[in-house]
Amino acid sequence: MEPSALRRAGSEQEEGFGVQPRRVADLGRVSNLRRSNSSLCKSQRLQCPFGSSEKQENLSSWIPENIKKKECVYFVQSSKLSDAGKVVCECGYTREQHLEEATKPHVFQGTEWDPKKHVQELPTDAFGDIVFTGLGQKVGKYVRVSQDTPSSVIYHLMTQHWGLDIPNLLISVTGGAKNFNMKPRLKSIFRRGLVKVAQTTGAWIITGGSHTGVMKQVGEAVRDFSLSSSYKEGEVITIGVATWGTIHRREGLIHPTGGFPAEYILDEEGQGSLTCLDSNHSHFILVDDGTHGQYGVEIPLRTKLEKFISEQTKERGGVAIKIPIVCVVLEGGPGTLHTIYNAITNGTPCVIVEGSGRVADVIAQVASLPVSEITISLIQRKLSVLFQEMFESFTEGRIVEWTKKIQDIVRRRQLLTIFREGKDGQQDVDVAILQALLKASRSQDHFGRENWDHQLKLAVAWNRVDIARSEIFTDEWQWKPSDLHPTMTAALISNKPEFVKLFLESGVRLKEFVTWDTLLYLYENLEPSCLFHSKLQKVLAEEPERLACAPAAPRLQMHHVAQVLRELLGDFTQPLYPRPRHSDRPRLLLPVPHIKLNVQGVSLRSLYKRSSGHMTFTMDPVRDLLIWAIVQNRRELAGIIWAQQSQDCIAAALACSKILKELSKEEEDTDSSEEMLALADEYEHRAIGVFTECYRKDEERAQKLLIRVSEAWGKTTCLQLALEAKDMKFVSHGAPQAFLTKVWWGQLCVDNGLWRVALCVLAFPLLFTGLISFREKRLQAVRGPARARAFFNAPVVIFHLNILSYFAFLCLFAYVLMVDFQPTPSWCEHVIYLWLFSLVCEETRQLFYDPDECGLMKKAALYFSDFWNKLDVGAILLFIAGLTCRLIPATLYPGRVILSLDFIMFCLRLMHIFTVSKTLGPKIIIVKRMMKDVFFFLFLLAVWVVSFGVAKQAILIHNESRVDWIFRGVVYHSYLTIFGQIPAYIDGVNFNPDQCSPNGTDPYKPKCPESDATQRQPAFPEWLTVLLLCLYLLFTNILLLNLLIAMFNYTFQQVQEHTDQIWKFQRHDLIEEYHGRPPAPPPFILLSHLQLFVRRVVLKIPAKRHKQLKNKLEKNEEAALLSWEIYLKENYLQHQQYQQRQRPEQKIEDIGSNTRLLWSSSASSGCRSRQFLHLTVTESQGSKDPGPQAWPVLGSLWSSSRVDTMVDLLDMDRLKRSGSVEQRLASLEEQVAQTARALHWIVRTLRDSGFGSEAGVPTLATQKATEEQDMESGGRKKAEELGDGYHVDARHLLYPSRPVTRFPVPNEKVPWEMEFLIYDPPFYSAERKDAAATDPVGEAPEPLSKISFNAVDGQTDRRSFHGPYTVQGGLPLNPMGRTGLRGRGSLRCFGPNHALHPLVTRWRRNQDGAICRKSIKKMLEVLVVKFPLSEHWALPGGSQDPGETLPRKLKQILRQESWPSFENLLKHGTEVYKGYMDDPRNTDNAWIETVAVSIHFQDQNDVELKRLKSSLLTSNPEVSIRWQGVDKRIPLYSNHKALLQKAAALFGAHY
Repeated sequence: MEPSALRRAGSEQEEGFGVQPRRVADLGRVSNLRRSNSSLCKSQRLQCPFGSSEKQENLSSWIPENIKKKECVYFVQSSKLSDAGKVVCECGYTREQHLEEATKPHVFQGTEWDPKKHVQELPTDAFGDIVFTGLGQKVGKYVRVSQDTPSSVIYHLMTQHWGLDIPNLLISVTGGAKNFNMKPRLKSIFRRGLVKVAQTTGAWIITGGSHTGVMKQVGEAVRDFSLSSSYKEGEVITIGVATWGTIHRREGLIHPTGGFPAEYILDEEGQGSLTCLDSNHSHFILVDDGTHGQYGVEIPLRTKLEKFISEQTKERGGVAIKIPIVCVVLEGGPGTLHTIYNAITNGTPCVIVEGSGRVADVIAQVASLPVSEITISLIQRKLSVLFQEMFESFTEGRIVEWTKKIQDIVRRRQLLTIFREGKDGQQDVDVAILQALLKASRSQDHFGRENWDHQLKLAVAWNRVDIARSEIFTDEWQWKPSDLHPTMTAALISNKPEFVKLFLESGVRLKEFVTWDTLLYLYENLEPSCLFHSKLQKVLAEEPERLACAPAAPRLQMHHVAQVLRELLGDFTQPLYPRPRHSDRPRLLLPVPHIKLNVQGVSLRSLYKRSSGHMTFTMDPVRDLLIWAIVQNRRELAGIIWAQQSQDCIAAALACSKILKELSKEEEDTDSSEEMLALADEYEHRAIGVFTECYRKDEERAQKLLIRVSEAWGKTTCLQLALEAKDMKFVSHGAPQAFLTKVWWGQLCVDNGLWRVALCVLAFPLLFTGLISFREKRLQAVRGPARARAFFNAPVVIFHLNILSYFAFLCLFAYVLMVDFQPTPSWCEHVIYLWLFSLVCEETRQLFYDPDECGLMKKAALYFSDFWNKLDVGAILLFIAGLTCRLIPATLYPGRVILSLDFIMFCLRLMHIFTVSKTLGPKIIIVKRMMKDVFFFLFLLAVWVVSFGVAKQAILIHNESRVDWIFRGVVYHSYLTIFGQIPAYIDGVNFNPDQCSPNGTDPYKPKCPESDATQRQPAFPEWLTVLLLCLYLLFTNILLLNLLIAMFNYTFQQVQEHTDQIWKFQRHDLIEEYHGRPPAPPPFILLSHLQLFVRRVVLKIPAKRHKQLKNKLEKNEEAALLSWEIYLKENYLQHQQYQQRQRPEQKIEDIGSNTRLLWSSSASSGCRSRQFLHLTVTESQGSKDPGPQAWPVLGSLWSSSRVDTMVDLLDMDRLKRSGSVEQRLASLEEQVAQTARALHWIVRTLRDSGFGSEAGVPTLATQKATEEQDMESGGRKKAEELGDGYHVDARHLLYPSRPVTRFPVPNEKVPWEMEFLIYDPPFYSAERKDAAATDPVGEAPEPLSKISFNAVDGQTDRRSFHGPYTVQGGLPLNPMGRTGLRGRGSLRCFGPNHALHPLVTRWRRNQDGAICRKSIKKMLEVLVVKFPLSEHWALPGGSQDPGETLPRKLKQILRQESWPSFENLLKHGTEVYKGYMDDPRNTDNAWIETVAVSIHFQDQNDVELKRLKSSLLTSNPEVSIRWQGVDKRIPLYSNHKALLQKAAALFGAHY
């Protein structure tokens, strides 16, 4: 049965339980939904700008067009007065509160007030934001709606205009509308559990919205949540559905154009008979029927709204679920009982909180009893205790009705969950609510594993992995890994790492899960706010094929992803996903966003075929998922996937660090950027941790890992990834540094001192004396050229030779500039030209050296990204400019000046050489950082220098026209003043007219200041210039210069901590440069360049990177190395987990997070807490007595809430362990019992077949014990079955598809022999289309007297299979007892209505043709049909028309020519049942009796079976037909399942 909404909820009235919801077609009245502004974004709850003018304008226009209110348009004076003693209308409003037209003479005058005529719908005038005065700044939403408003319109308002996310769960809270008392502990548990389930699952809570009763409890729970520091994420959506006419002070909510916000005053003292809205609800739907003071108006609309919401589907990650609904009940009266009954009837699970009072306690106390023991007297006793105040008002009929409803509620135990505080292992309400939903889902009938799939989808949607572990992943169902693939995709997309971890633990293999199409689907469903998503969209927009193929945007392909990833990883990597060839594109262009992942787990890769001949990459599923998680900055998910990394875990961690750092540079959100950098740092630490483990085990292998070419990460190495990501901690680690040192020394031993190298460089013959040692023994023994080649090819030797060469170049350059700079270049100068040419050739070689094949543009960009390369190019270009001027006689001197400046640049190049020094290198780094500080400081200094200089120049000098002297006065003199050169004339004391030019005509003298020509005295205001000078010196010398010193100090301290890391990181660049540099120093390097030119240009030999920095291993060696890396990675993870568990903070955190109950304030609990504290501190101190020094620790611990949670966990852990043990023991006992029964069946079968003898049969004690155990454990069930021996469906209060309510008949009043004086059932006989073959409608005796009961009446057989039945008052009596309804209902005739139900079965077989078995027994398949407008599948049969053999419904699925053959099958079939059928259409005077005939086909090749199949294939297309495996979960009508069970028992088959 479809889950339906509740019939009654919200602000409950005790006498209003009989209200029936009005049947309104919600979907048919939405006229203006499509006109809503689509620009209204559906943002997150807390991000919705309440003050947005555009949003207000949209609401102000959309709501009045689509949502109405009710208004009384005709005043009819009521006999009652208002609370204030005023005359009111029948609607409850005073004359002043009516429209002006309503009080005038009207066409309705003289008639009685009728709401259908006198109340009209008008555009609503109350909507917008609501703020509760004096209760904080929390802003809610509200709207006044007509009671006839379609649910679809309200749902559209909530999701589109109010911006609410579609819920994963709907919680309808109902109960007492008046304030009631709950135990403090139970109240705390309920509040915390309700809010937790709403917050963790993304649920909506729907209540009555008023500030009383259960609604107030929910509001206070939400308030506690908002004030709690334990929850930081999201907002609990609490929707109050209340009656507009019962709200106190609702006048303040009326705003025709919308209240933004409307202020509402919570006035409980003056509310009288009305109610106030609860300030802790977030949204209000105020239902209006045009009346005042009438409660219960909102019930029908709330019922329809909840039903509509529960029928909606929410899809996420390719998995769609219908929104589940659950009813939570606290306390309550008769109306609440009606709500629970309707909820259970419609398939909605209910959670009853025991201990809350009244109705909840009545149901909770009898829920564990068999239905037969729930009698009228028992319910009467319960009511007398729990309803003491109003028990006298209960009539006998009302108690009978309560008994009947409670029996029906308890009968469907699978939908009923009783929450008992501290019992049954339950810890919190949230677990009880989710368990109730799963229990209800598990009890529903499904085909195959649909039931388990549905439960898993619910758990994933709620993000409750604890529920999934305890309720779904049990021994009851064995999950196949392929079955989990769709939900795995959903968990990945919705970022639920705990579920991903659970699925991996349950056997999901990423190699089978991650297919090409799955990966495409994941990238199609990236978060829209993700930066990577926007970069992908940008790449798609720039797709060159877009114009050629179609005007629409191109489909996303993996090479688009690879393009963005290469931008993030760097151009030194190869694309991770190569662009497919043209012939492959049609196969890859799949409509990925519309693919529904097959629930059978079939790989979508089978949709296309790819030739492996041209695919040069290896599909690495773990790498692909890791990248997908990293680009979305999903920390936990990426951590789980990285732990699954089967290869290249170090490279993967470094690549993640690189990607995150690049994304953080472009991320605009500061918080997200900081999170990315923190995650990048975490992965760098992971790489360091694993590499440290490797280095400790084997240095040589670890260094191989460092430079191994990784095919999975774009043919790069770990070292290169770390350098590009600027992972200084990794590069500065001992292992990479040891490797770099090894590369630096080449084939020389690293323990050779530099003085030895220097001596051998200066005195070459010393090389053959054994002064230098080599790593290889071969070189150590050889004394020939190989030894010299190994020595001079070492980078350390090349470096020192270049240093000597460079110093010689600088000395010669300085000598030429200062001593030998002739008009005609000397031989020394020619040597400099040659030397510089060799430097130019070397820089050119570095520019074009491209072993990674990056391309000229990329290589040039990489070359010029280095500061020292820029300095080299600048020095060379400046030298060329100086040389050009020097060779021209007219510009000889400017040429010398340029070359002199160029000498400075060449000298600065020495700083790069000194970076190799461990002493000078870090200092040079500090100097570089301080240069940046000076650069920014000059901006501040320039402001003061220019401002003072301009003011001083303007005050002292009049109209200076010489630009050079203006610059001197404004900038030069002002700048020198900082260093103490104060102008002599600024104060007029040392004024001397002879030292200046009065008119400014002397080019070598400054212009004189303003002065008196006659007295030869200065005329400018001396006091002002002195004051400006003092202020200038104060701010520049004291403030700014000290600021610069402070900046230098800060930079020094900041860099000093990391200089060692920075130096080690930058050391690599120098080592790599000299590692690939020719051994000969300039200018002899020209010989090497000539050789290189011949090899590259003439012989076309490509460049190769030396294996010492990038090495491609053989497959076998690489596989062994990666296996070793994975082994050590596992060691690292185990070590990390151990350290994490050992942290005291983590221990306390685990205890606090796992606990669910707080310790009560009783004396015993306090004693136990102190004992626990004593033990805890004693253990921490490592002594028997904690001593006085430990008591401060006790005090601090006692002051925190951790103590309570620790103590509570001890008790709860005992409960959980005991509950778990009991569960497992019960499961084990059940398995043993099943095994024993199977063994006895085998022994009995063998004995009956003639094997063995009676005397030799061993006596198995297990059988007797098992039977006794079954009798004990099943005693309650048998008693219940005995009590339910009466018809159940035939007594359901609501007659199917008819507006008729039966008289309640409890179990004990079913037999006609039982006295039931108040029994007064209604009479109902429906009119049918086949009136000629139907019995009369009315209960008049004349037409009924013509009917012959207990006989064949014409073509109608009115005989019963159970013998003659009683006829009373001209009407037959149902032989099974009372049903609560007289007449024939919707049946055709009075008395028995005969039916035929064929049970067409065959053995279920596998692909090999063998019969399938379950629990040893064979499995059957049965033919079932589903007719239009039917909720369930059914057996192919039904009522028989008079004179017909085959039922009408059976004929609908068979061709007419096959009817005789099927009649023949029926004749040869086996009758498995003949008699009364419990059907909801049965009445006191009409009932259904059926004959069930089993037609079984033993052989799958049976001719009759093939003929039946052929007739079914051409049957009515509107009817669904299928063969379905026989199981107790098969979704058939309950009475059909009873017949099927008998057929299964006939063949000894599984059921």
